[in-house]
Amino acid sequence: MGNNLLGRLTIWDYAIVAAYLVILFAIGYRASFSKKEKTEESLFLANKSLGWASIGFNMWGTNVGPSMLLAFASIGYSTGIVAVNFEWYAFVFLFLLATVFAPRYLAANVSTMPGFMGRQFGDSTQNILAWYALIKILISWLSLGLFSGGVLVRQILGIPMWQSVIVLVLFAGFFTFAGGLKAIAKVNVFQMLLLIGVSLTLTVIGVMKVGGLSQLWHSVPGNYWNLVHPASDPKYPWYAILLGYPVSAVAFFCTDQAMVQSVLGAKSLEQGQLGVNFIGWLKILSLPLFILTGILCYVLFPNLTSPDQAYMTMVTSLFPAGMKGLVIVVLIAVLVGTISSSLNALSTVFAMDVYARNINPNATEKDVVRVGRMTVLVGCAFAVLVALAIDSVKGLNLFDVFQAVLGFIAPPLAVVFLLTVFWRRTTQLAVNAILSWGSAFSLGVGVVYLWVLPPSPTQNTFWPHYLTLSFCIFAVLFVAAVLLSLLDKAGQERRVAVDYGVLAKPTARVKVLWGTLAAVMVVLYLIFNGH
Repeated sequence: MGNNLLGRLTIWDYAIVAAYLVILFAIGYRASFSKKEKTEESLFLANKSLGWASIGFNMWGTNVGPSMLLAFASIGYSTGIVAVNFEWYAFVFLFLLATVFAPRYLAANVSTMPGFMGRQFGDSTQNILAWYALIKILISWLSLGLFSGGVLVRQILGIPMWQSVIVLVLFAGFFTFAGGLKAIAKVNVFQMLLLIGVSLTLTVIGVMKVGGLSQLWHSVPGNYWNLVHPASDPKYPWYAILLGYPVSAVAFFCTDQAMVQSVLGAKSLEQGQLGVNFIGWLKILSLPLFILTGILCYVLFPNLTSPDQAYMTMVTSLFPAGMKGLVIVVLIAVLVGTISSSLNALSTVFAMDVYARNINPNATEKDVVRVGRMTVLVGCAFAVLVALAIDSVKGLNLFDVFQAVLGFIAPPLAVVFLLTVFWRRTTQLAVNAILSWGSAFSLGVGVVYLWVLPPSPTQNTFWPHYLTLSFCIFAVLFVAAVLLSLLDKAGQERRVAVDYGVLAKPTARVKVLWGTLAAVMVVLYLIFNGH
């Protein structure tokens, strides 16, 4: 790829990038410094002032990393629309967040996920979960996000990996350091609108080049338009997605600090539930915005050396002068969105759950904010090192790396949160055992799978699909947690039943919008399976 894009930029492209940076800093500056007082609440939870649009765009912005642009186009190029499952199937778990988890989080009035669990099972659980959350944010959000961003910047500018990650981290760190969640949410709305505009333009130009939608429909193998692949499909068999995806989705959408933080900053429960509904609608756009790019590239440029080049090939070949600058802008945008949201989550968990509770219980609000900012700087440095380490692993498809890493981090979290909310008899002993020993087991299997005995067509063929493996780990841990709770009679009596008050029922507006979204999803699944 080399200097492919940089060599084709005109003065217009540079002007667009410069103008964008000015607008971005202006929005960030206004959100950060409009009110002088800086409290924990404003830095971490945006003064609980977020409406549904901010919440939806912000969660989507956190979710749509640069990896998604590259990886989805790459999978579209090689297998068609099957990866849309990872977006469309999500509405079930977003619904779970909106109707089951969010009302309890907001009623418990907590600012972090470890805080929520600590209210039920005490300090030891809160401490274990705080460290778990920190490791998870550092690895699965910051380092992987930074790595894929580095790959992109390297493709665009042709500079070494270490330089590109440092540039990115400084840029994203500035927003989190200065403005916290409110600045990030404001910037994310602007960036996501830009992303939709640019990606849609690319898709439209591509469809016109191919000769229209019906021409595109008939120009690729029939199974490209199938969401559900047969059990014999080695890459994405239907049962692996059906069973394995929910494990990651519950952990990701319902318990992940970086995703849930926007909902915790909601004006009201209704605004939070509408915001989560909105991200469900936004996820439908993944097909036209990201996956279709890859399918179009398959028709227009069938002989690429690697499917990972699909996105950049489309951009460099189809966009006129001036538009290429916009693409660079969008790529910076999705990166800053993901990295700054995860830095914010990292600083919230460390400052509130580790520092203010264990290291310095007498900390003033000023101290907590200061430590939150220090955490951002340390997190940046750590993420750079891990991103460079990931870069040394060869021969892995970007998207599968993300899904696999999440698939091994997720099972303990999914087990613990589901049991806590749905089963009154879960005990502290069970929760702590799953979070500590269960996590060691799950991550240990992951390390063996990814690095020690990686599966290949010729070797180590005993492994099931990584999503099925994730489900098996979840099932083992789930049974273990139930048995431990049943055997721990004293623990059942000790559990603090959190008084949520009367949990608010969803309003009529919330019910109608979720019902509509579910109906639309069913129709989409029926349309894309008739082949």
